[in-house]
Amino acid sequence: MRVVVGRIGRAHGIRGDLSVDPRTDEPERRFAVGSSVLCRDGELTITSSRPHSGKWLVHFAEVPDRTAAERFHGAVLEVEVDPDEVPEDDDAFYDHQLVGLTVTVGGTSRGRVLDVMHLPAHDSLLVEVDGRRVQVPFVEALVPEVDLEAGTVTIEDRPGLLNPEEADEVR
Repeated sequence: MRVVVGRIGRAHGIRGDLSVDPRTDEPERRFAVGSSVLCRDGELTITSSRPHSGKWLVHFAEVPDRTAAERFHGAVLEVEVDPDEVPEDDDAFYDHQLVGLTVTVGGTSRGRVLDVMHLPAHDSLLVEVDGRRVQVPFVEALVPEVDLEAGTVTIEDRPGLLNPEEADEVR
């Protein structure tokens, strides 16, 4: 199963380094020297990598210079993982583990997770509730529990979070 681990941004310098926006909680592992990632129709081998200003600067053996690097702008980086593999961090999940989970609020089933959205500030869960699609920030204050064995994700009961009509009016 393929898992997204990053998205390539701009070329950095003249030697073909690329800025990569990590989409993984394990960038040190996924962008380790000698490892490979899948990109478009091929495989890229990492020859160097380091964190830089909230992103990673990565050099691939197959990208010799800036001109070649510019062709990868916007490309998604993926790795092949065993479907049963789980991230090393207890509070980390692969997208495929979350999609389809039942959403519970106060012990009551309210819907299901449709997708995981990777946004600049934080990830969000796209959930279906009462026939509507609602985006819920995937932060501990709003999503305190994920129970993969039970197949549930618990969302805090906050006015307006799952039902915009219940939101407090701003004056």
